[in-house]
Amino acid sequence: MSKFLELQCFDSESGSLTVFEKHLPGSIKRVFYIHCGEGKVRGGHRHKKTWQAITCLTGTCRIYINDGKSEKEYFLSSPNQCIILEPEDWHIMDSFSESCILLVLANELYDASDYIDEPYEMIQQKENANTFS
Repeated sequence: MSKFLELQCFDSESGSLTVFEKHLPGSIKRVFYIHCGEGKVRGGHRHKKTWQAITCLTGTCRIYINDGKSEKEYFLSSPNQCIILEPEDWHIMDSFSESCILLVLANELYDASDYIDEPYEMIQQKENANTFS
């Protein structure tokens, strides 16, 4: 399941430096950023082998995660906050502020065959189904 990290930030009169070192579960092969504005939804998939580290460089957004066993929801609002998504973490990113920019670091290059678009059944739906069985 995903992990929430508070990244170390070094502040000085000349600005801030935020570091990922010692927090990532492996080497980085792909770096990209997402900016899309209010009302948009991104993600809607999980991976077979790719993990991702996601941080909000500016603005705010929500990340919903479901690993098939549990669900989590995070609100990113600072560049020193980071979510590590494991390959099995089906995720949706939404509630973007207009100024939101997400930086994503991944251990694998883009490969369409690594994506699984089918979501897990919502945990709450499973619990409700079991209650009425």
